[in-house]
Amino acid sequence: MAVINVDAQSCKPYDVVILGASCFTGKYVVREALKFLNAPNSPLKSLALAGRSPSRLSEALKWAGGPKHAQKIPLLCADTSDPDSLARLASQARIVLNCVGPFRLHGQPVVAACVESGCDYLDICGETEFMERMEASYHDEAAENGSLVVSACGFDTVPAEMGMLFHSSHWIGPSAPSRVEAYLSLESEKRIGANYGTYESAVLGLANAHKLAELRRSSPRRPRPKGFVIEQQKELGLWALRLPSADSSVIRRTQAAFTENPRGLAGEKESIEHAKMRESFWSSVKPAHFSLKIGSKSLLGLLPVITLSVFLGPLSRSRVGRWLLLKFPSLFSLGLFSKKWPSEEEVASATFKMWFVGQGYSDSSVALNPDTQVVTRLMGPEIGYLTTPIVLLQCALVLLDDRDNLPKGGVYTPGTVFGPTDLMQRLRENGISFDFISWKPLSS
Repeated sequence: MAVINVDAQSCKPYDVVILGASCFTGKYVVREALKFLNAPNSPLKSLALAGRSPSRLSEALKWAGGPKHAQKIPLLCADTSDPDSLARLASQARIVLNCVGPFRLHGQPVVAACVESGCDYLDICGETEFMERMEASYHDEAAENGSLVVSACGFDTVPAEMGMLFHSSHWIGPSAPSRVEAYLSLESEKRIGANYGTYESAVLGLANAHKLAELRRSSPRRPRPKGFVIEQQKELGLWALRLPSADSSVIRRTQAAFTENPRGLAGEKESIEHAKMRESFWSSVKPAHFSLKIGSKSLLGLLPVITLSVFLGPLSRSRVGRWLLLKFPSLFSLGLFSKKWPSEEEVASATFKMWFVGQGYSDSSVALNPDTQVVTRLMGPEIGYLTTPIVLLQCALVLLDDRDNLPKGGVYTPGTVFGPTDLMQRLRENGISFDFISWKPLSS
């Protein structure tokens, strides 16, 4: 297999470069990308993998695609600690898909390289402070250079964003939601440990919570849910626990952008047809307070989340505590998180359901108290290794297919960029369902 050095400036540009392709999630992203490489009607015509180790990239490619791709996919040497290598990488790609986390440690140099070169950037980050800091630091430069930077293009937070927009579409006419609570239920025939990278990001995020607070003090204040409460959602048959989430913060940012731009963001070379569709789409959106809750069919099923919540706060504040948390994730989460990678069978056995329960008004112009409830639902495969690659690749394909109709550049949320596109339909065609469940009046 040929190993291509990023120094070679004469390399043909790539539609997509997957950075961090040899990590466990990255391998699944590679496998998903190969489904669309040179497939009929696919805009993905050229693909490269990037990372520090050519041998590991080679093994990832063999795992994802087998021998038939061994001589066809270039491998690029790049390291997040080497800005020059990232600059050379970004200069060769239309889109960089970044799978290298934790993003607070490794993400900023990649964003900087893409913004400087005018390359589009997507990642699977679920780290609130990183995303808000990138917006504060790079939005203006990205807008000027034509670099579209969109974080959280994995399970965090596209299902929540698109699910919220889908839910909004079912409040017809004068009706409007006041709040929407999402209940996430993870199901599996086999016990599967959640992604360790997500756990590491959570530990580091809590350890640096003061930095997010400092960043937000310099930005306009937005309402945020407080604390966590266990509840029984009898209608769904779930016990639920509300926790702070990237989904909530990203949706707040999308709604803030909607308030500032009620017709959405125009593309630099947008067609008349797309402009009409964009304006029609955003005119039907009805913002509401959003919160996410982790659900389980039994109260006992929430015990790992409760246990982790108890330990995370105090231990993340000290160096020794963080070392213990990161060294023994399974112990502190009762097996919810593990350093052990799941098997293919374990991944294939897992699914998710995300219920959106909205309460609001049948006529928002006259109602004083919520009198209507709407329930919608998303369903799909395992969230970290199957749904996340599906979402990331479909976001990339939308960029390749529809770039002229999208904003020239800037740092945005997925909902802001992809809301008026066909992303929802693409997700439906790739195993993620959007369903209307019920509408009913609320008893007074």
